[in-house]
Amino acid sequence: MIDPTRLIHTRSRLVEGLSLPARKLEAEGGCGVIGVACTERIEGRYLLQALVQMKNRGNGKGGGIAAAGLSPQQMGVSPKILEEDYIVQVAYLDPSVRERVEGEHIYPVFDVHEHYRVDRVEDYRSIGLEVPPPEVYRYFVRVREEVLRGFVETHGLQGLPAHRVEDEIVYQNSYMLNRKFYSSLGEKKAFVLSHGKNMIVLKLVGYGDDVIRYYKLEDLSAHVWIGHHRYPTKGRVWHPGGAHPFVGLHQALVHNGDFSNYHTICEYLAQRNMYPLFLTDTEVAALLFDLWRRVYGYDMEYLLEAMAPTTERDFYMLPESKRRIYHQIQVTHIHGSPDGPWFFIVAESDPYNKMLHLLGITDTSMLRPQVFCLQDNDVQIGVIASERQAINALLRSLARDGRIPYRFADIYWNARGGSWTDGGAFIYTVRLGEGRPTLICTDKFGRVVGCGLTRESTFKPPRPEKPLEGGVKIEELLKTGDPLKMFEALADTMRRADYSACLDLLDEVKRCAKAGEYEKGLALQCLTLLFDRPFDLGGKKRGRLLEYLEDAINEILDATPLVGSSPGSLYARVDWERRLSLPPAGPGHGTLVIDSLGFPSEGDDSLARFIVAAHRLGWRRLIVYNTRGQRFIGSGLGPRSHGTRIDVYGDSGDYLASGLDGAEIHVHGAGQDQLANIMRAGRLVVHGDVGQTFMYAAKGGKVFVLGNAAGRPLINAVGSPRVVINGTCLDYLAESFMAGDPLNGGGFAILNGVRLWEGRLIELDTPYPGSNLFSLASGGAIYIRDPRGMVEENQLNGGELLPIDERDWSIIHPMLVENQELFGIKVDDLLTVDGIQRPPTQVYRKVVVRGRPKELE
Repeated sequence: MIDPTRLIHTRSRLVEGLSLPARKLEAEGGCGVIGVACTERIEGRYLLQALVQMKNRGNGKGGGIAAAGLSPQQMGVSPKILEEDYIVQVAYLDPSVRERVEGEHIYPVFDVHEHYRVDRVEDYRSIGLEVPPPEVYRYFVRVREEVLRGFVETHGLQGLPAHRVEDEIVYQNSYMLNRKFYSSLGEKKAFVLSHGKNMIVLKLVGYGDDVIRYYKLEDLSAHVWIGHHRYPTKGRVWHPGGAHPFVGLHQALVHNGDFSNYHTICEYLAQRNMYPLFLTDTEVAALLFDLWRRVYGYDMEYLLEAMAPTTERDFYMLPESKRRIYHQIQVTHIHGSPDGPWFFIVAESDPYNKMLHLLGITDTSMLRPQVFCLQDNDVQIGVIASERQAINALLRSLARDGRIPYRFADIYWNARGGSWTDGGAFIYTVRLGEGRPTLICTDKFGRVVGCGLTRESTFKPPRPEKPLEGGVKIEELLKTGDPLKMFEALADTMRRADYSACLDLLDEVKRCAKAGEYEKGLALQCLTLLFDRPFDLGGKKRGRLLEYLEDAINEILDATPLVGSSPGSLYARVDWERRLSLPPAGPGHGTLVIDSLGFPSEGDDSLARFIVAAHRLGWRRLIVYNTRGQRFIGSGLGPRSHGTRIDVYGDSGDYLASGLDGAEIHVHGAGQDQLANIMRAGRLVVHGDVGQTFMYAAKGGKVFVLGNAAGRPLINAVGSPRVVINGTCLDYLAESFMAGDPLNGGGFAILNGVRLWEGRLIELDTPYPGSNLFSLASGGAIYIRDPRGMVEENQLNGGELLPIDERDWSIIHPMLVENQELFGIKVDDLLTVDGIQRPPTQVYRKVVVRGRPKELE
């Protein structure tokens, strides 16, 4: 193997006369990012709704799209050309320079097998753009033989594989083009958008969805896509050259966040004859990726270690063999490792191994939100995004057209940055090869992520010819008036039923719901319990059952009479079109059903503002459904809003329940980021996971979470918040917690470290995998279900682990009883370890401030 520094030396002529960029001081920002990998090519239009629902993560100053694993027919070339040629795309900001660019950097260097102007909308203003996008030409090329030979002879690269030399020539040619026609000019003329094999990038001043519309990508199909909305970070955000994605060679990278060590990375790159030309931190990330991947030849694990080093306790949790290698990587590359906050999504074409990759990588402190998912059926698909609601928007679009079997993923999860548990990164690999493409998802260490269930057909099964024997009588269950008994009976029947019989059963529930408002209420409660609780499915996919249940709930809610059409009804429905005709609540204060479709995510006409208006009109019981990423639901109700309850169905957005002061909110599904920030009073119940910075600076109230919290829950919380998280938290739980004495009215959190799976309570591998537990806290306590003593002192920072006593149990037991009523997680089951019920003092431990005064004990 040839020393990679020989390739680096060939670049010295590229950077003559260049100097490092000045330190940039632009404000950091949070962007909207999404990536998808699929065993079938999917069209660009399926990203549209997801990008629209993340538009509040952008500012219209830059948007971009990358696609890999393209169709030769759509590209207008033969399969052989698509497989072997580089696709060089040049953005002409000044079309008059095209002849000069082609004369200097295209035809003298390449054999051009095909070229054409990329199709576009004729009038950019017709889709709301303010800045004219560049005219883009696409060239399918191979390096000319004489150029290849000359480069090898000039730089003494004999023995280096020809494809590595050709890759480097393409890279250097684009660099020279960019330096001459973009970086060196006061007025920019042209730049290379992308130049890899089987991959394209397009971007403009606007949003990511604008790129799809302007360049007519709605019908363009690819196995891998990434999309980006930009918010201000380092770089020239007013120009398409500063938009994401940025490219290495065969990689395209988008970025949410900002680097604190941009200048240091530039110095690291300069030592390797690489100078950034676009003055944005995202560009240097793409350069790093290409350097470590293509020039140094690192595999994914070592590249990811260079990008996001494993540190502190996580480093020492690794096997000794890995620690030795990782230490050498860190010694060599630590000054080139981006310092957060950042989250990358990378699309890579690996043409020499006939594979495509989609990567999500988070910084070691997990300061930017990220969610991963996988649906594993005949069609395999993985998605990464800033928000789960954006993932669901993409899956919903695909399922609507029958491209995937259902609109929920089989599993969702978050990455732990720089960790010993997953490495903070996940890679979806699409293997193309000779037969049908396959997809596999692995973490940094190469461990496979799976769903644990059998793959199913893309198409929904037909209705059965015979009904399920031994079924239940819905009418008889309704007579009991007990939704919990209905749930238990229906769950048992659905466990034994096939999908078609489950659909018939739900049809019967919907039919009975039409009998009257009393029956409707019971049916909704029962269906909601089925949706919320992970009961035993008998081996069926939960994602498919969730779709059936959501459809049934929505159908019942859609049948609710519109406001004003049924006087005296206990239920009234309002939608976007009728929002301005909402009357005050009538006698008895019935239930207002709000169809959220059409309501903006933020602003004066947002769903959150409408809920506030309804509350001011006296509505105290609200059901909000069909949410599509709308933010701030339940915020702004005002002080002392006790007596109000809001049930939320669909895909709600960030900041739900923030500032809550008395009301009660139930989220039927997962929450997003920043939930219950500065909450003061009331109750929040989340029947799923919650995202980043949950309950930041909360002052009070009670919160129950069925699943996991991502990073940094309860930071800077004060007063008396009381929280149960049944799953785990990735890191930084209750950092700077300031919640007084829990034994005298102060706040605390309970971390159970369990999950419900197929109706069974399962212990997680560890109740808390990270560090910085209760870091620098000055009050409050964390109660951890830890019967095996897995949480260690070295995971703390300023706290200490102690056994609980009867006083502790007297304050957490009522919360666990309430938790049981909400989620069906029995207290007795929590106290059962290895089949034996134990006293609470042998199951729970507490973390308190180190050196707590004796009078507070």
